[in-house]
Amino acid sequence: MQTNPATAAASASGPVPAPGIPHAEGVSNDDFRAAMAKLAAGVVLVTAFDEDAGPHGEDAGMTATAFVSVSLDPPLVMVSLRNGSRMDDLLAEQPLWAVSVLAESQRHIAGRFAMKGRLSDRLLFEDIPYRRGTVSGAPLVGGALATLECRTEQRVLAGDHTLVIGRVLEVGVPSSDGGPLMYFRGRYRHLG
Repeated sequence: MQTNPATAAASASGPVPAPGIPHAEGVSNDDFRAAMAKLAAGVVLVTAFDEDAGPHGEDAGMTATAFVSVSLDPPLVMVSLRNGSRMDDLLAEQPLWAVSVLAESQRHIAGRFAMKGRLSDRLLFEDIPYRRGTVSGAPLVGGALATLECRTEQRVLAGDHTLVIGRVLEVGVPSSDGGPLMYFRGRYRHLG
């Protein structure tokens, strides 16, 4: 039985194969990414208050498209966070967090919190209207289609991401005429 050197090296050391190099199962990162780009997803802003950041604490935020409802009874949601990201590290320590379901008019907010090499979170929140959640203390974006305040129930390591399952403690559904912000084929879009 012959062993593929690239597969043997990847399985021995444990890292994820580079783009374009097939996994042991035969699916390349590029092919997987292309397939997943065909799945439309809603866009949310996940937020938390980091009380240990500086003398007055600091708000943190992250754009996410991998966010789903898990259970009605009890009310549970799940968000997928890249391992080692600021939000993953923060939610490993801080059990309370929030989600704002972004409206199609809030594309600029999604883009701002998704930037690589971005500014500090303090500056990112500077001109965005928000109120502080009464349960989580996290920012809830003004004009969002819905807001949820959550407490982490479980963290599950899944490849290069952590699945954070949260119990929904508080929900806000303001009246809004706009549609949801969507992500499809690598771009923000709206329904219609």
